[in-house]
Amino acid sequence: MVYFCQMNKKLLYGVAFLMSAALIGIMAVQFYLIGDAIKVKEATFVRDVNQAIGQVVVNLEKEEMQRQYEYHVRLMNQRANLMAVYDSLKRSIAIELQKPMTKDEYAAFIRRSTIAEEKIQDMIFGYSETSGNIKELQPLHIDSLLSNEFRRYGIDTHFELGIYSPTKNLMLFQKTGRYPQQLMEQSFAFDLYPTISPAMFADKLLVYFPHEKRFLMKQMASLIFVTGALVLVIIAGFGATVWFILKQKKLSEMKNDFVNNMTHEFKTPISTIGLACEALRDPDVQKSEVLYSNYISIIDEENKRLGLMAEQVLQSAAHEKGVLLLKHDKIDLHEIAKDAVATKMLQAKSRSGHIFADLKAEDSMVMGDKVHLTNVVLNLLDNALKYTEEAPQIVVRSRNIPNAIELSVTDNGIGISKANQKRIFEKLFRVPTGNVHNVKGFGLGLSYVKAVVEKLGGTTGVHSELKKGSTFYIRLPLISNY
Repeated sequence: MVYFCQMNKKLLYGVAFLMSAALIGIMAVQFYLIGDAIKVKEATFVRDVNQAIGQVVVNLEKEEMQRQYEYHVRLMNQRANLMAVYDSLKRSIAIELQKPMTKDEYAAFIRRSTIAEEKIQDMIFGYSETSGNIKELQPLHIDSLLSNEFRRYGIDTHFELGIYSPTKNLMLFQKTGRYPQQLMEQSFAFDLYPTISPAMFADKLLVYFPHEKRFLMKQMASLIFVTGALVLVIIAGFGATVWFILKQKKLSEMKNDFVNNMTHEFKTPISTIGLACEALRDPDVQKSEVLYSNYISIIDEENKRLGLMAEQVLQSAAHEKGVLLLKHDKIDLHEIAKDAVATKMLQAKSRSGHIFADLKAEDSMVMGDKVHLTNVVLNLLDNALKYTEEAPQIVVRSRNIPNAIELSVTDNGIGISKANQKRIFEKLFRVPTGNVHNVKGFGLGLSYVKAVVEKLGGTTGVHSELKKGSTFYIRLPLISNY
């Protein structure tokens, strides 16, 4: 059995280790996949930003080419008009020259005509000289185009815009002016009007996203949330599985102990009854009225003991199934306590001990089941006697607390550790007694006490310290509260 338990323990630890390794592996894979997903999102973001800014640059260049085309057409029209004026002026001069004029009038006319021709020619050639490529800088329009294009690509986060001139080594424009260094070092950079201007002289369009990481994490929020939730579910499932296995293991051990204890407890009275019956049947034993009476008393006592143990097991089974039915009669708890003390007094005295009754509650009337409440008090006294190694000195006290009566049993026994106090009312649980092996019982008494008291609307509890004894108490509502 010991070897089997050790094997079970090794198997349990092995399974727990494998499950832990699997859980850690799953979490590592999940985090790796999340990291890859973030990298994909970053790559997608960079691609979309480049495509959006590239489209804006193309649109700006188209607009600039259209503007310059219109500008050239306007210049050509104005030059044609001036040529027409020039031709008209020459015709007018020719007509005027045909008229009779004095020498002075002719000289003055020639001067005026020459000046007029020179002015018109200057205007014509002036328009030609100013017809070169003159690009317009429109930051607000560029900002609007970028916002619309980013929105089309689903890039809904704040961006900083800048326009930098390499020839002047000067930032010509900044949207907010809060990120000058980031614009120069961490931004997306594109040439403005790359077809119209030489690359080395082209102004640079700079775009920086100050909240890029936050935007990407926001997009990943659903995946991270789902992954985190699944990991927590796996951890919870793993923890619950381990807890369930450990609980089942403890329950199995407790049930094995219960079966062993029950077998031992039932075996003793059965053996005693068997011996008494054999003695009565033995022809070599001299029969007498006193002998018959003694053996019948032994058989009767052991039979009652068997009945009580069987009743305790049946009560526990009824409680387990939730069919523990209790009467609700008017009961004087003091009378039950006195009867229980009288029942156990002989057992205490046989060990040179005593049970004292210190019942000071002024109101002791409760609603309950007399049989089950009697069993409750007897169970508490049984425990006090079983777990006291020296002469038992047990005190049964009562007192009134607000709206209830408290009945307590204090002993001078071995006491209970803090860890065991938390489990003392669990079914089949028995406090370890170290080298003390004479403590009998099924581990059902206190769970039965708790079940009965709670069914009657009360509470149970314990105060204890190792080697300094224990105090178990029950608290029941008074009839006056019903």
